[in-house]
Amino acid sequence: MLKLQNPLFLLPLLCFCFVYLSDASVHDYNGEKFVSKGNAFIVHGGSEGIYSSFADPQNVTSIGGDSYIRFEKITFHRPKEFANFSSQSIQAIVFEVQDRETIGGSAYGGQRAVCCTADLAKLGVCSEGEVIHRPSTHNPSWPKVLRISFNGDDVVATLPSQSIQITKTGMYNLYFIHCDLNLKGLTVEGKTVWKNPTGYLPGRMAPLMNFYGFMSLAFVILGVFWFSQYARFWREVLPLQNCITLVITLGMLEMALWYFDYAEFNESGIRPVAITMWAVTFGTIKRTIAQIIMLMVAMGYGVVRPTLGGLTSKVIMLGGTFFLASEVLELVENVGAVSDLSGKARLFLVLPVAILDTFFILWIFTSLSATLNKLQARRMVVKLDIYRKFTNALAVALIVSVGWICYELYFKSNDVYNEQWQNAWIIPAFWQVLSFSLLCVICVLWAPSQNSMRYAYSGEPNEDFDKDDTTLTLIKPSPTLSKDFRSATEAKPVQGSNGAYNGDLEEDKTE
Repeated sequence: MLKLQNPLFLLPLLCFCFVYLSDASVHDYNGEKFVSKGNAFIVHGGSEGIYSSFADPQNVTSIGGDSYIRFEKITFHRPKEFANFSSQSIQAIVFEVQDRETIGGSAYGGQRAVCCTADLAKLGVCSEGEVIHRPSTHNPSWPKVLRISFNGDDVVATLPSQSIQITKTGMYNLYFIHCDLNLKGLTVEGKTVWKNPTGYLPGRMAPLMNFYGFMSLAFVILGVFWFSQYARFWREVLPLQNCITLVITLGMLEMALWYFDYAEFNESGIRPVAITMWAVTFGTIKRTIAQIIMLMVAMGYGVVRPTLGGLTSKVIMLGGTFFLASEVLELVENVGAVSDLSGKARLFLVLPVAILDTFFILWIFTSLSATLNKLQARRMVVKLDIYRKFTNALAVALIVSVGWICYELYFKSNDVYNEQWQNAWIIPAFWQVLSFSLLCVICVLWAPSQNSMRYAYSGEPNEDFDKDDTTLTLIKPSPTLSKDFRSATEAKPVQGSNGAYNGDLEEDKTE
C-alpha cells in the first residue's frame, strides 16, 4: 500500500516555528523570501493556539463563528527577469498540529517529499507541482489549501482576501509553499489576522490577562496591609522596610502594566510596545531590588552590622549587571517579533541571567549561614528566630524552584509540537506567584510595628566588627549603655523613649 504521509519532514519546520511563536495576532509579511526545505520552498506564516467559538468542540461542520484566520492583501512578487512564464501554484496551507502527518509524504522508504514529484504523479497519488496532503481524519475538509499562480509576464500575484473559520480548538499552523524551481527570488507581503472568540490574544496567552488582573488585586491587598502598618508606625520604620515598600510599589505597577498590555493586545491584535517596555522595565527593577534586599538581609545589614562596608560596591555592581542582563532578555522576549530569536541566540541571553541568579543564591545562603552563627553566638533570640524563618522560606522557595525547572524541562521535551499550548501560561505564572509568596513572607517577618527598632543594629563599644564594616551607621542605634549600668538595672529593665530598648537588653543580659 502506498504511504504518502511522513511526519518526520515536518519536525524541523515545527521545531523552528515553536522556538519562535509570534507575539502578535496580526502577522505582517514584509518581503519575506522563500527558503528551501527539502524539495519545496517555504515561508512560515504563523503558529497560534485558537479556541473554537462553538460550545461543542467536536462540532466541526458548523459554519460561522468568531474564531478565524483572515488573509488580507497577501501579495507575491517575483523579479522581472524571471517573469516570462506562467508558474505553478503558490499554496497557502493551514492545518492543525495534530494533523501534521497529513502533510507531505513519500512513495519510497526514507525519501522525504513535500512537493509531488513526477514519479509520484505517475503513480496517480498526487498532482505534480502540488504540495502532498491528505484529508484529516478528524475533519475531511482540512487542511485548508489556498492557491494562486503567476500568469504570463505578471510580476505580482495577489491572493483574494478571505477568512478561514476555526470550528475546533487547536494549535494551527500556516505555511506559504511553492514547488516551482523557476520561481527564483519570490517574496510575500501582506498580513493575516488570527482571532479568538474573546479577542486577538493568542490562545496560549489569553489566560494571562485574567491572571495579571488577579495578581494586581493581590498586590493591592498586600499594599493595603503594608502601607497601613507603615502609616501607623512610621516613626519606627527602618531603611530595610523602606526598600520593601519600594518593591511592593514596583510590583503593583508591574502587574497593572502587564494587565493593560494584554488588554490592549487583545483589543487591537498588535502588542503595544511602549506599555510592554515599561512593564518589562518595572518588573526587572523590582526583581533586581528584591535580590539585593535579600542579599542585604542575609548579610545582616542593620541587624548585626551597621553597614555593608567594602561589600557595598560589589553588591551594587552585581545588581547592576543582573539588571542589564535581565532587561535585555525580557525586552527581546516580549517586545517585537519573537520569531527573530533563534534557539542559540536565546541561550546566549538566558545564560548570563542564570549565572548571575545562581551567584546571588550562593552568596545569599553563604551570608545567611554566617549571620545565623553570629546571632546564635550573641544569643539574640528574637532576631535569630526571624532569620531562621527567613532561611526556611528561602530554602523552600529554592527547592520548589528547582522542582519546577525540572518540570519545565519535562513539559517542553514532551511537547515538541506545542500541543499542550493551553497549559503553557502556567509556566510564567508560577514564577510570578512564587516571587509574590516570598515577598509576602518578608512582609510578615519585617512588617513595621512598635517593636521594629528592637530588630535594628545596636552597637557596643567593645564589639568586633567585620573588616568590611565601618563606623557609619545607616540605622540609628539605641543609646549605648555601660556594662556597670546594665548590671545595676538587671532586676528592672529600662524602657527607652521609643519602647525599643527593653527587647535588646533582654537579649544582652544573656550574653
